[in-house]
Amino acid sequence: MDMALAPDPSPRWRRPLEAGFWLLLVTLNAVFNSVDAQLGHPQLPAWIPWTWEFSSALLVLALLPAVIAFERRWPIRLDDWPWRVPQHLAASVAFSLVHVGGMVGLRKLAYAMAGRHYDFGPWWLNFGYEYLKDVRSYFLFVAILALYRLWRLRRQGEAKLLAAPDDGPPVEPVERPVRFLVRKLGREFLVNASEIEWLQAAGNYVNLHVRGRDYPLRSTMAGIEARLDPARFLRVHRGYFVNLDHLAEIEPLDTGEARLLLRDGAAIPCSRRYRAALRERFGQPAVAE
Repeated sequence: MDMALAPDPSPRWRRPLEAGFWLLLVTLNAVFNSVDAQLGHPQLPAWIPWTWEFSSALLVLALLPAVIAFERRWPIRLDDWPWRVPQHLAASVAFSLVHVGGMVGLRKLAYAMAGRHYDFGPWWLNFGYEYLKDVRSYFLFVAILALYRLWRLRRQGEAKLLAAPDDGPPVEPVERPVRFLVRKLGREFLVNASEIEWLQAAGNYVNLHVRGRDYPLRSTMAGIEARLDPARFLRVHRGYFVNLDHLAEIEPLDTGEARLLLRDGAAIPCSRRYRAALRERFGQPAVAE
């Protein structure tokens, strides 16, 4: 059961782990509910509460691939949720109808095998009760899928350098690209390197800051340095690069370091190690500290 992301170079065990997660989640829920129902109805044979809960669990597991496929096709995002939520509410009704119908059928079969008769009761009254539970379960599944997608996007990185094409010459130097291919929440678009205001190290990522937004790129500072235009970008700290075109002010500090103020209002530290190179870039000789 793929949790609804586009193909990527994930380990082979990703899908079995995802399927195992859903199986464990649904099974544990059925076990806990069975125990609770058995304690609440001590006069009933033990197999009846377990039949109630596991008939429901089997139908949920059977329906999960359809829920995953629907969420993958129509994910709920911040920019389109007013249109997506009604779609998912309609899907939750279909989910509940199939779930309740299949669940009742399995219960009738189990009761018949035990020589008993199962009566679901007034259909629309009981279906309304079951739907209130199903709609919560449905949107819980959708929320889990959305959170999992965000986690994987963050883990994989949301931006990447342009790679060389399979055939033919590149349209621009890929060793020092003019543009970055940026992916934000599953959507890809191009950002000019000149629009990157500053870069910041963040663990195994380098955050590209563009017009108030951050785009994580899986790289090291040393790795990204070789891909940046040295005429425009300068390293000013162990964890920072700055685009000199966006630098507004250099504020010296008593410690020998400096604070760089950018046009967007951001403040970037400049360490003593890199301050001399910054002064020389602007035609000022390095001052002995």
